Amino acid sequence: MAIVAEKGLRGMTFRAVADRAGVNNSLIAHHFGNRESLLAAALDWSVESSIDTTGLLDLATSSTFADGLLDSVAERPELQAFQYEMILESRRNPRYQPYVSRLYTRYHEVVAVSLKHHGIDDPSGALARSAFATLDGIVLQFMAGVDAELLRAALQRLWEGLLGTRDATATEAAGGSIKE
Repeated sequence: MAIVAEKGLRGMTFRAVADRAGVNNSLIAHHFGNRESLLAAALDWSVESSIDTTGLLDLATSSTFADGLLDSVAERPELQAFQYEMILESRRNPRYQPYVSRLYTRYHEVVAVSLKHHGIDDPSGALARSAFATLDGIVLQFMAGVDAELLRAALQRLWEGLLGTRDATATEAAGGSIKE
């Protein structure tokens, strides 16, 4: 993962991984079998690590959410850099598309669970997909060096908007009206 984040996919070889891990490259080849299996395992691991470190499952307050997401990306940028490398490569090489599809499916599932945990109704999954697309874009901008405070404010507004959606739905369900 770190090798791909630093050198891109073309720089990732069994030898480079073995050198980084301090093992014989035949051990890497034996364990994973081929390059695609190694990349798939690394991608799955990076997604789960990102989910754990960003706090996507534990959305709390808007500031806690924003700080947790940006801090985790700042601490482990190689997780997102690797994922973005895989996303870009899947556009050029269709054999990586199933891995990237699995990445997005997993993130959408986690966001949907978080929304449900906070009482946000999203039966179609469209809100979770939209929320993750926003998160994905904000993380990419952060990785590209966009001002962290602007992105933090955007994340806080996203979370507040999601909670507003929940509150509006609850008001409608209770027979109340929403003032425009």
